[in-house]
Amino acid sequence: MPFIKLSADGQISLPLEIREKLGLKPGDLLSIEPTDQGLSVVPVAEQPHLSAKPILQESIARKNLETTMQFIRGIGPKLSEALAKKGIVTVEDALWLLPNRYEDRRALTPIARLRPGTTEVFSGEVLAADTVQTRGGKRFFEVIIGDGTATVTLKWFHYNLRYMKGIWKQGRRGIFTGEVAQYGYQREIHHPDVEWLADGESPAAAMERDPVSFGRIVPVYPLTEGLHQKTMRKVLKAVVDRYVASVGTSIPSEIAARHNLLPLDEALREVHFPASTDDLAPFNESRSTAHRTLAFDEFFFLELGLALKKQGVTMEEGIAFQVTHRYTRELLKRLPFPLTSAQRRVLSEIKEDMMAPHPMHRLVQGDVGSGKTLVALMAALIAAENDYQVAIMAPTEILAEQHYLNIHRWCEELGVRVTLLTAAMKGKTRSSALADIAAGTAQIVIGTQAVIQEKVEFARLGLGIVDEQHRFGVLQRGLLGKKGKNPDILVMTATPIPRTLAMTVFGDLSLSVIDELPPGRTPIETRVCPESRRTTVYDIIREEVAKGRQGYIIYPLVEESEKSDLKAATQMAEHLAWDIFPDLRLALLHGRMKPEEKEAVMAAFKNCETDILVATTVIEVGIDVPNATLMVIEHAERFGLSQLHQLRGRVGRGSGKSRCLLLTSGKLSDDGERRLRVMESTNDGFMIAEEDLSIRGPGDFLGTRQAGLPDFRVANILRDGRILEVARKEAFALAEKDPHLTMPENDRLREELPRRWGGRLELAGIA
Repeated sequence: MPFIKLSADGQISLPLEIREKLGLKPGDLLSIEPTDQGLSVVPVAEQPHLSAKPILQESIARKNLETTMQFIRGIGPKLSEALAKKGIVTVEDALWLLPNRYEDRRALTPIARLRPGTTEVFSGEVLAADTVQTRGGKRFFEVIIGDGTATVTLKWFHYNLRYMKGIWKQGRRGIFTGEVAQYGYQREIHHPDVEWLADGESPAAAMERDPVSFGRIVPVYPLTEGLHQKTMRKVLKAVVDRYVASVGTSIPSEIAARHNLLPLDEALREVHFPASTDDLAPFNESRSTAHRTLAFDEFFFLELGLALKKQGVTMEEGIAFQVTHRYTRELLKRLPFPLTSAQRRVLSEIKEDMMAPHPMHRLVQGDVGSGKTLVALMAALIAAENDYQVAIMAPTEILAEQHYLNIHRWCEELGVRVTLLTAAMKGKTRSSALADIAAGTAQIVIGTQAVIQEKVEFARLGLGIVDEQHRFGVLQRGLLGKKGKNPDILVMTATPIPRTLAMTVFGDLSLSVIDELPPGRTPIETRVCPESRRTTVYDIIREEVAKGRQGYIIYPLVEESEKSDLKAATQMAEHLAWDIFPDLRLALLHGRMKPEEKEAVMAAFKNCETDILVATTVIEVGIDVPNATLMVIEHAERFGLSQLHQLRGRVGRGSGKSRCLLLTSGKLSDDGERRLRVMESTNDGFMIAEEDLSIRGPGDFLGTRQAGLPDFRVANILRDGRILEVARKEAFALAEKDPHLTMPENDRLREELPRRWGGRLELAGIA
């Protein structure tokens, strides 16, 4: 009996008699399978096609997923147009349109056993149908359905009377689906679904006739005009049955096994048409294994992209700055206060990054008034000490102007030249600014997105600083980086960003947190005041001014408009000055004023030449007046939580007790009420940010829906935060092990990643 020997390098040598028996030549491939008797050794046929076959299959699968919906059997031009309105253009789009919820339509429930608060399926006969008028004169259409066990009332509040009378005829039988409600002793269902039975047809036969909508757990999809639930189900069933097998799983098998993930095609099939289950709750709450698999898949690819981006930064050649203290030491000497320990810690982290030979990519996060601008200025001066230019990019002209006003004062004393560049600048002023930037005489350039336009050329950009990064996308940050040769990038935000959001939007950045306020700051007492307490609010303003203090009154608009009832700053400033506080000194500040006018108004307020500053949200950031102890915000219900927190942060900057009064008018919405109560209960910016995120959702929280936040098809960072953390950990571990995705087992990842996120994360070079 011939023996097979394993060599020291792990190769198997087959004896000559076995090779001859199998007709093998050197280089032939074998399939070795375990059997009950031992090992089965079989030659593999059609060897030249082995490597080509999977590639061909993947290519066919990709083409299948790219098939446009109009070419699917049974979908005509009209239906494909309606689907396109819902964003469903290709088969892949359809597969990723997940149901909103699910209904259990496996069996019919007798009317007597219908349970309030649940969606039920039952059969019955129309006993009566007509319009009913309430005592208040409102009409609705009412139908009574019976099945011999009991009756139930169906109601429609929006209907076409002629149409309803035409179909809801006495004696007609059908299968009905809807959520059961209980009002007193009466059970009723509003706007139910109906499937009519043919004459003499049994409910069981009707259910067999439509196996997509009955006899199973049924998906309920989001719709748009021109689409009906029944049509949508049939379309999705056809697409899932025919094409879901084309969806491949790219996540490595060991990661999938570690987290009990399903193959992607299986997860999609289960999410659309779940197999029988006794508990629908995990599906309706998007917690099923299938939902978890899809969420993990989305998060994993985003985090892998961010991890590779971060790895790439450490491999790029950057600027190794030297800290000479030429400007920084001078600035510290001139400051009227010492840096906090948190500012010093963050500055050390920034210095360490700037001195490294690869580009810095760091996010500095700090609450209102924590001193981020000063830290950023110190970083800018380090770059200036090394004869490099700095670009500071703010999201609005107002913010850019305020940074300019604050920074150029310090820099002029130090002999550092600061230039402002915004889209509003025209003619000679703009040409002069562009020339200074190109020549390198402008050492620090402060502006809006104007600084990343093509015409702007820097002589030697070494540091880009992005303020309020949550309003900018990842690509805009990238464009700033391209204005120099791998410059350092420092990102700042005064909006505390919840952990889950930071992991998705800023996952490629190192994080520094200024978690300490300057000494002497006092907690700000916040109170919600309805319109009826306006005179009390005015009395409080007088009290503060009598103590030698100052205050702000904030309005949402500059001037009154016909479409809005919001009190406008311009008109109200006049009213307050003439009618309410004729004996006090008032000033007006808004975004339409020229930079020099704003500077004069703010300087007068800071020098205590003004008692009350009437302003728009232009004062949201950048103003530091320790003597101001009162903030009054008109129409507070119209502001977002983060903005209210930013505005409140303008007071409480000295040792005096500070207050913030939130004036509201009219009835508050539930969200409005919740926002204001949060403001009353805490001064903690991170708690406020978490609440703001849960109230508004990620897109609105970031200011604009396209501001760098990924477009998740399934995942939800509020609901799936735990999955995000796990996916991030796995993705970063893989990127550390294989930073270029060159290992053979990561081939599919390397192909899939640019397709998913390449454009959004600038990962086109990975493939």
